[in-house]
Order: sequence, then C-alpha cells, then structure tokens
Amino acid sequence: MQRNRARLNDRRFDQPPPSVRGCDHPGCSGEGAHRAPKARDRLNEYYWFCLDHVREYNRAWDFYAGMSPEQIEAEVRRDTTWQRPSWPLGFWSVQEKFLRDRVVKGFGFEFAREGGGGTDETLRRPVPRTPEEDALAVLELSPPVDFARIKARYRELVKIHHPDTNGGAKSAEERLKEINQAYNVLKACYGA
Repeated sequence: MQRNRARLNDRRFDQPPPSVRGCDHPGCSGEGAHRAPKARDRLNEYYWFCLDHVREYNRAWDFYAGMSPEQIEAEVRRDTTWQRPSWPLGFWSVQEKFLRDRVVKGFGFEFAREGGGGTDETLRRPVPRTPEEDALAVLELSPPVDFARIKARYRELVKIHHPDTNGGAKSAEERLKEINQAYNVLKACYGA
C-alpha cells in the first residue's frame, strides 16, 4: 500500500513544471507576473511585466491622457458614484417635490374659456391633496415645516388626545389613530 502511494507521489514530481509567462517588455527575459491594462478603453486586456517593468509602466501611465478638461471632470463625477446613476434621497427630494407642486397649484395653468365662461372658481378643477398635505392638516401644521417641528407638534397632540387623559373616550382613541398615521406619513417623507 505504501509503495503505491510512493509511486503516485513520484509521478507528481515527474510532470514538467507549469509554463512561466514571460515579461512583455521588449528584450526582457524575466517572469511576467504583474499585469497592467493596455489602454483606457481596454481595461480588461493586459500586458504582463516583471516587477521592474510594471513599476516603469505605472509611472508613465496616465488614464486621462488625451481627454479635455470637461471630459476629465465628467469622468471624475461618474467615478464618485461608481459609474452608476444617482438620485436625490430623503428630505431635499421631498421638499423639492412639495415646492414644485405648490408652484403649479399656486399659479395654475387653466385659462378662461372664450365666450363668457363663468368665474375663476367655477373654471378651476379641484386638485387632489397629497398624503403629505393631508398629514400636515391632521397635525394642524402648514408648510414650510421641518421634522423637528412635526415631532414637537405630534407630541403636543398625543398628550391632548391620548385616551388615558380623556377617560378612555372612543373619540380620543380614533383621533389618536389619525395623529399616529399622519406622523408616520410625515416621518417617511421628512426623514427621522
């Protein structure tokens, strides 16, 4: 049994060593153990260099060579987000949407009909309110507000409408449910 194992081990050593990749630098006979990209537009294709030549190549490498300052700036901006699209998150995107909605509602784009159509109020279509506007109305707040103001108002209303403070009244319990729901909507929009 041991003789068979010894023969297997001997066979392993009889195999030729794996081939060694040579350095791609002209005239170098060293081992090409270090890779370097061939060009900016071919980052997945490599030269293989020995340590000395890869260091020389890296010193001379300029990813932005041949690009204008505008192209370099665009590339740097794309790299800050790992070359993926990004969108505004959280508080400011909600504020921006709210302000845009206000501008559209405040100035309106309806025009009076020709031929004597009626008052301005009859020509306007009712605009549905957003869940954020409904929640602000429940908390008796009007924009612009920040999350600190929303939280303070929520605490005030909870103290007033809590069923324990109102003798377990069913109406107080229902009002507290509305307040909690409105607070959760605003918490999601304005960020906690």
